[in-house]
Amino acid sequence: MLKDTAKQDGIIRPATEADLPAIARLCAAHATFERAGSVSADLATRLKPMLFSARPRAWCLVVDHRGELIGYATCSPEFSTWQASDYVHLDCLFVTEPHRGEGWGKALLNAVKKTAAAQGAAQVQWQTPNWNTDAIRFYHRAGAQALPKVRFSLPTGIPESS
Repeated sequence: MLKDTAKQDGIIRPATEADLPAIARLCAAHATFERAGSVSADLATRLKPMLFSARPRAWCLVVDHRGELIGYATCSPEFSTWQASDYVHLDCLFVTEPHRGEGWGKALLNAVKKTAAAQGAAQVQWQTPNWNTDAIRFYHRAGAQALPKVRFSLPTGIPESS
């Protein structure tokens, strides 16, 4: 796992259980920014076993800027059949509006890449809304390549809040 990375009066570090309320607030801001609707009121409670159980499904890095969490990235391990190798799925990467352009997004993405490599993953993959041109430019400048795919979602009938 990533060692803490210091930068500009702050640090990128692995999230702790104590961070869950702040992570939930960041998730809510991220969902609003991406026009995805609201998150559930019990999100912090629901994230706890996903991030901090004996066998967590995902991991989270946070940007701790002078004691305030201003950004986060959540990732999970995945497998590519075509490549017969592991990769990391970057589910979320978000920095609050007042701190965009300060280098935190790049530092967070680099921390994700470094952590993924330490876990033996050959790639990090993610998606962003096609209207988010600032993010698309940011990812291109970071050396990422866009893949021509369309993302689908198929409900199974089980409520998402369970």
